[in-house]
Amino acid sequence: MINPFDLSGRVAVITGGAGFMGPRHAEAIAAQGGTPVLVDLAVADPQGKANELSHALCRPVLGVAGDITKADNVHGILDRVMKSCGRVDILINNAANNPKVDDKGLAETKRFEDFSIDAWNSDLEVILTGSFLCCQIIGNAMAKQRQGVILNVASDLAVISPDQRLYRKEGWPEDQQPAKPVTYSVAKTGLIGLTRYLATYWANAGIRVNAISPGGVENNQAPEFVRRLEQLIPLARMARTDEWQGAVVFLCSDASSYITGINLVIDGGRSCW
Repeated sequence: MINPFDLSGRVAVITGGAGFMGPRHAEAIAAQGGTPVLVDLAVADPQGKANELSHALCRPVLGVAGDITKADNVHGILDRVMKSCGRVDILINNAANNPKVDDKGLAETKRFEDFSIDAWNSDLEVILTGSFLCCQIIGNAMAKQRQGVILNVASDLAVISPDQRLYRKEGWPEDQQPAKPVTYSVAKTGLIGLTRYLATYWANAGIRVNAISPGGVENNQAPEFVRRLEQLIPLARMARTDEWQGAVVFLCSDASSYITGINLVIDGGRSCW
């Protein structure tokens, strides 16, 4: 029986590849025989992260530095992948500006009333413009092959609104309370729109386009934040760092050959409440 999850011989370009989720996507691809390509800014050292993963996984992993918000850079990324691997089969649009919640709480406190147009443009440029350019350039290369998969990494906050109570600081004035920025929800919601558009646009070219919307993932967040969030999740916990990997393999492989245009929510049931 043929394994429909097998990704042997397939090359997967992963944007934001040297960040928090990117290497986990790469692990999932490599575990099924695929070749991950970590794309990130030079300052993030994607080649260094690729070398580290390659050693740990005993599998080839490529690192490519580039700025996905610039078309010439994306063309360069594609050229590098084609020269090194000869093809591209999967594009995972994972790059994002996302304020981290660390052991002290939300790292940034940009409230809507004071959110600058520069911050708005910067955040949307990475998530939406970068994904658009990668789909346009790398996706078009796959369309010419008449085969490929695009997976957009959205968020549960594209399905529900951020619950700003999670980030509150006791005793702080209301106008200084931390807030999840507006751009994250807006841009991630836009990714789902891009998913649906391209799923129909490229259906006759053999390109499937889907999205995943992960919920909160364990990453050394402040205990009070974790306690508050767990109360909003039916499974009563945050996700482990490997719990969306099965979904990535499923949607990138032939196991989902008749699925396109969907957004798979992976949130422990949070959006049900």
